Amino acid sequence: MQPPRIDVRGEDCRALGDVLARIGDKWTVFVVGLLANGPMRFNAIRRMVGGISQRMLTLTLRGLERDGLVTRTVYPSIPPRVDYALTPLGCTLIEPLLGLGAWARTHQAVVEEARARFDAARMVGPPAHDGLSRTAHREAS
Repeated sequence: MQPPRIDVRGEDCRALGDVLARIGDKWTVFVVGLLANGPMRFNAIRRMVGGISQRMLTLTLRGLERDGLVTRTVYPSIPPRVDYALTPLGCTLIEPLLGLGAWARTHQAVVEEARARFDAARMVGPPAHDGLSRTAHREAS
């Protein structure tokens, strides 16, 4: 089966790269996935996205808001309550991300096997402890 041809040249590539960098970021995928279920507060998102720091979540949400994918609503209460929600544009990401997630789940084992074969094929002797990679040691030999 021939894969479809994708044109990745010049200006179009640079423009798309900027958008793809945002929506392809691992934290963005997780945050959009959570917000697909409805508005959430910052700390609820942080608890549910394992391993994300407060700073990284702040940067991710700010970037999503800047790109028009998420809204930030501040409620005048004490303490202030802030909810994050997907915009209509952000909602259009749900279907492609579901497809990408399904692909990742389906092919996870195959990818892990390929990584193991790749790593094993490059394993020559014990790990280097002098800061050089195994590849650098082989090339220096």
